[in-house]
Amino acid sequence: MTAASRRISRRSDFTRTLSKGVRVSARDLVIHLAPVGATWPDQSGIRADVACVGGPWLGLIVSKKVGDAVTRHRVARRLRHAFAEVRDELPVAETFVVLRAYPSIAQRSADELAEQLREGFTHRKAQTAFSRARTDHKRSPRLVDEVL
Repeated sequence: MTAASRRISRRSDFTRTLSKGVRVSARDLVIHLAPVGATWPDQSGIRADVACVGGPWLGLIVSKKVGDAVTRHRVARRLRHAFAEVRDELPVAETFVVLRAYPSIAQRSADELAEQLREGFTHRKAQTAFSRARTDHKRSPRLVDEVL
C-alpha cells in the first residue's frame, strides 16, 4: 500500500499536478503526471516553493459516478495497491501522480490497474515529461554550489 507520507493531500498539490502536469488516458482511468526535478528551486515550476524529496506522491480522484461509498473505497484501495506495485518503475522518483477513475474501474482488479499504470508511464507524453525533468536536473546548478 501507499504510505500516508506519499499521498497528495493538499489542494494546491492536486491543482498544480492537474494544471502543469501531463495527462495520459488509459482504459479505466486518467493519469496526471508532474515530474519534479531533484534540484531546488524546481526548474519546471511545479514545486518552486519547497524542496521535494521522497516521492513519488499519489493523489486519487474517485467520484460518485464510480459507485457508492463502499465501491469508491474499494477502488481507492485497489488503485493504491496497483500504484505501490509500479511506483519503482517511474523514471523520475520525485513525481506527483493523480489518478482520476472512470466508472468502469469498479470491475477491474489491482493487477489490471497496475498494467494500465505501466502503459501510462511508458506513454510517449509521459516519457517526454520524464526526460525533460531529468534534463533540467542535469543542467541546473546544485544548490550547494550556489552557496559556496
